Amino acid sequence: MGNKNKTISFRVNEDAFETLREIAEERDISLSAVFRDYVDMLVAHDGQVRVIPEHELDDMDVDDEPSFPPKVEVPKSFIREHERLELEADHLREQLEEHKRYVTHLREQLDEEEEVIFLEDLDGESEESPYRLG
Repeated sequence: MGNKNKTISFRVNEDAFETLREIAEERDISLSAVFRDYVDMLVAHDGQVRVIPEHELDDMDVDDEPSFPPKVEVPKSFIREHERLELEADHLREQLEEHKRYVTHLREQLDEEEEVIFLEDLDGESEESPYRLG
C-alpha cells in the first residue's frame, strides 16, 4: 500500500477566496499549492500552526509570547522507558514472526502426510479395525 493522495474540499466566503487567490499570485503558485503548503505545514507541526501577516511577524517581540509551537521538556526517565518499551515491542514482534514460521512449518508437515485419520471417523468402525492408537 502506497501513499495515496486524497482530495479535501471546503467552502470559504468570496472575500477569503479572493485573498487566497492574491496570495497564490504573489507567490506565483496555484491556489491548490497554497492549500497543499498549508496542510503540509499543519501536519509537520502537529496542528500547531498560526497564520499571521508578515508585517506582524517582524513586529512581534520574541519575549512577549511563548514559542510557537509550544515546546515541552520530557524527563529522561520517560525517554528511557519509551525506548525500553520499543525494544520490548520489537522483541515480541520477532517472537510472533518465529511462532508464525513454526505454525507454517507444522501445517506444511501435516499437508505432506499421506493419510489423516480423525478420531470421529474411528468411533463408527468395528473393533476389528486396522487402526490402532499407540
